[in-house]
Amino acid sequence: MNKTFKTYAVIFVIVMIVLALLEVNKKETTDWRKNFDINEKSPFGLFVFNNEAKNLFKNNLKKIEQIPYEYYSQHKKDPHNIIVIENNFDKESWNKILTQVSEGSDAFLMVARMPKEISDSIGYYDSEISFEEENVLKLTDKKYQNDFAKLDKFPSGRGFSFIKPKVEVLGKTVEKKNTDQANFIKVKFGKGYIYAHTEPLFLTNYYLLKPGNVKYAQDVFSYLPDRETIWFVSSKSSTSRFFMRFVLSNPALKYAWWVLLGGLILFIFFNAKRKQRIVPVTEPLRNTSLDFVKSIGNLYLQEGDFHDMMAKKAQYFLNKVRMDLLIDTQNLDEEFAKKLQLKTGKPMEMINEAITLVKKAQDPYASVMKEDLTRINKLLDEIFK
Repeated sequence: MNKTFKTYAVIFVIVMIVLALLEVNKKETTDWRKNFDINEKSPFGLFVFNNEAKNLFKNNLKKIEQIPYEYYSQHKKDPHNIIVIENNFDKESWNKILTQVSEGSDAFLMVARMPKEISDSIGYYDSEISFEEENVLKLTDKKYQNDFAKLDKFPSGRGFSFIKPKVEVLGKTVEKKNTDQANFIKVKFGKGYIYAHTEPLFLTNYYLLKPGNVKYAQDVFSYLPDRETIWFVSSKSSTSRFFMRFVLSNPALKYAWWVLLGGLILFIFFNAKRKQRIVPVTEPLRNTSLDFVKSIGNLYLQEGDFHDMMAKKAQYFLNKVRMDLLIDTQNLDEEFAKKLQLKTGKPMEMINEAITLVKKAQDPYASVMKEDLTRINKLLDEIFK
């Protein structure tokens, strides 16, 4: 087991221990976002309403995930009920809904902020009517006077600030310090009706699970006639199929994902520090001097000029004697021989033989054989060895 592997192993164990401690000490946090998602079990999701909707509408309910424009472009429908709960559509989709209403359908719009296409068509605009932290929703019909919904968590506080003639007010927001304000109206549009409720929060999980609020929800939807009802559900549920959303929504998978990412980052970090680019092998410059000497030697050998080669060898030897041994080489006499013998420590016989061959090499008229060249080369190299 090498040192690098031990380092990675220790880091991995430390990370796993830290994550385990975080998981043990983790406190579950509540998601209070107003998502209005039929698959969400968070306080402001529509999971409970989605499960009870079929019974509420006597199995006449059909949930549609398409936008209204696409759905009505593909289907021709008789008069029916339309439900929209806090959903954003394009202009063409809202116009399709208005067309269906004008032909006899009823649209139940439960949105905190009324779409401009609807507001412009019916001529009624919603606004901020309450700034209290608690609201009570009641219906104006006397038979429902004992049914209400109390909103104690993040009410939108929106409603209709003014009411025109021929508009029926079906529900109000009731507060202790303020006068009642309309939040649920019914408007005639062509052959059908538009029901507009500006506080869809009472349909979420948090409020439907509270005692009494279910009865208020039943009363609100009782205004719709008993016929086929189409509910355009939020398209958020389709995005939940994306694998990363599923992974991040599951605590175990989420921590596994973060551990994987952390491990990859550590791996890249340590490898980037310990590794570098491969250094290319640079071939050393070739010494061509030896090749040159060999080429010159071969040239002389082919020409057979042993005398010239012997003269150059003698010249090189005498130069080395002058430079290295500091002996004058002008006269190659007995005194020169003694000095050379003292400086090199070689036998006098070898010194005298070498001097004889050097003098022969310097004589331009001497007859030099191959054996003489070989012998002088061997002797001179031996003297300086």
